[in-house]
Amino acid sequence: MKIAEHYDLLIANGNDPMLDSEELKNYMDKWDGNLFVSEMNPDKCLNVLEIGCGTGRMAAKIAGEYKSYTGIDLSSASIKRAEEHFAKYDNMNFICGDFLEYSFRSRFDVIFSTLVFMHIKDKLSAYKKIYGLLPLKGKFVLSIDKNQAPYIDTGYSRIDVYPDNPEKTECLLKCAGFKSLSRRETEFAFIFTALKEFDE
Repeated sequence: MKIAEHYDLLIANGNDPMLDSEELKNYMDKWDGNLFVSEMNPDKCLNVLEIGCGTGRMAAKIAGEYKSYTGIDLSSASIKRAEEHFAKYDNMNFICGDFLEYSFRSRFDVIFSTLVFMHIKDKLSAYKKIYGLLPLKGKFVLSIDKNQAPYIDTGYSRIDVYPDNPEKTECLLKCAGFKSLSRRETEFAFIFTALKEFDE
């Protein structure tokens, strides 16, 4: 099953993280809770891009904390739901598309992604594109799952993934141009913060 179809099916089956119980939201925070958001250092003067925004679970944590927010996701059902959830915000934009193929018209001060890079096979190309979309001193914050299973099985859909290894992730980020890196660990994830110190 293709990635977009997988997440469209989740929406069709009533799975919208924005509507999760507080208990489930707290569970998901073990991957990208307060530590992750603090690494992003929200600032109302900055423009932010989220890769793999889904229905807006992470966007909800930072809504109103940036000058502008852009989210991109392959799932049209997820993007439609996100647009509904954040209809009252005039500084939030959602794009249905493939991050690696989409042509962005501007740079972003902060780019972040959580639990998404397991879907990306060519991780180096993605990191290089992120590097190019950041201005000097721009920041990339990434959360990768510790789980090394080669697929996701929800019971009614199954999709192959490309697990992220923390050592390889660090190596690829450096190959993409990032020199200033930090790595933090949570119960279920590794959180990387990468700073763009040199412009092209």
